[in-house]
Amino acid sequence: MVGWPALARALCARYGVRAPIVQAPMADAVDWRVAAGTARAGVLGSIPCATLAPDAIAPAAQNFRENTPEGAPLHLNFFTTHDAAAPTAARQERWMEELAPYYKETGATPPSNAELVATNGRASFDEAACAAVEAVRPDIVSFHFGLPEDALLDRVRATGASVWCTATTVDEAKALSGRVDVIIAQGAEAGGHRGSFLGDCYVKPPLIGTMALVPQVVDAVSVPVIAAGGIGDGRGVVAALALGASGVSVGTAFLRAEDALINEGHRTALESSRDEATVVTNVYSGRPARGFANRLVRELGPISPVVPEFPWASTAVKPLSTASGEFHGSRWAGQAAAIASPRGDGEAVAAW
Repeated sequence: MVGWPALARALCARYGVRAPIVQAPMADAVDWRVAAGTARAGVLGSIPCATLAPDAIAPAAQNFRENTPEGAPLHLNFFTTHDAAAPTAARQERWMEELAPYYKETGATPPSNAELVATNGRASFDEAACAAVEAVRPDIVSFHFGLPEDALLDRVRATGASVWCTATTVDEAKALSGRVDVIIAQGAEAGGHRGSFLGDCYVKPPLIGTMALVPQVVDAVSVPVIAAGGIGDGRGVVAALALGASGVSVGTAFLRAEDALINEGHRTALESSRDEATVVTNVYSGRPARGFANRLVRELGPISPVVPEFPWASTAVKPLSTASGEFHGSRWAGQAAAIASPRGDGEAVAAW
């Protein structure tokens, strides 16, 4: 901790970690195992809860605590999709019409109407999730896509947890100021879903680069700022801290961890990645997210106005993802994948 700048040392001291680095909470790609391995290395581990059933949160937290040093901070992350009402039948029909040629080509079986309105486990933070937080009492609770309603947020704060949230613009950071303890400034280079929550962010996602976004957010708010996006080695850490960030969030590098949940196709894509390999698309989930381009993304997107809102698009695409390699599912990754350590564990990242 000694060699870090003052803001980074303060963050480390506040949350009890040795390095001002956060393992990004990547839903469906990592679980408590990667978070625990990260924590054992002195980096802040994160458990993604966006696709966990509420009754699975406590076991994940218990596993984390049993496999980390005493006092290692427990960080839980949630989605807050306020507009997650099911799309109209007409919109779903339009989306299925768009996908029809691909179903014909692959012979895949289209989902039923009932399946089309399933949430795919990507539920917004709600009463049940909040009750799970109250039972677990984590050290940090972070949110993606904005904050939950005030009543739920007040209950989270009452547990003693520190509240974090993602911002992708200065305006979003200002909207969070005074309501959170830490802001994660997510630049355009970041892999996975954009955390945007203001404006027409479904089809016009703000894509401000990390190195431009971070100093402007730092100047606009009074809370610590975590830089996220395009940080694949120690050079990125140094650059972010020099711009006033208190720490950095690293995601794509941890996808190569032994315990990561991604498939072999995703691992192969990471190993052969280059600077132009990823693109921001809404085709797979309904929300803009950065991942490896493929035929479906190139032909239907990358941003399509006919895709139903998050999370309602993915059920229609999933059968195509499993039917043919050309239409493989979402393989999220950031622009710095090519320079990330092939080890992908907490020790490797902490050594940056």
